[in-house]
Amino acid sequence: MTSAIEYFSNRLRFETDVSDVHHDIEAGTPGIVVIDSRSDEAWRQGHLPAAVHLPTGQIAARAAELIPAGSAVVTYCWGPGCNGATRAALEFAKLGYPVKEMLGGYEYWVREGFPVRDEKGEWSRPADELTAPAGAACGC
Repeated sequence: MTSAIEYFSNRLRFETDVSDVHHDIEAGTPGIVVIDSRSDEAWRQGHLPAAVHLPTGQIAARAAELIPAGSAVVTYCWGPGCNGATRAALEFAKLGYPVKEMLGGYEYWVREGFPVRDEKGEWSRPADELTAPAGAACGC
């Protein structure tokens, strides 16, 4: 029993989901920096409006100049089939930042109908009913 409690507690310490990240951004929760760890090409296709673009390979060299000391970092990549956000979170952890990985990544952010920014501006699409209940919170 204790190992299950420890396991799930640790997951909640190191993972978050798109709804919680969206809530924190909308609420203006201080000290959170959302990192898009994808390539330049992926960034141009669309990204979270509040995100900082910092590809994984550049984190060690550039994090200190882009991320204020004491910030809590949330990393994301394409989606649940990609472990890029995990690799980015590991890089931030090695640098001593408190960090969480955003489950679902960019894919689920878009699928839940949250705003996205690209070269043409900001947009969103209707929430996918398989990822977000229409007109209601999931209650989880």
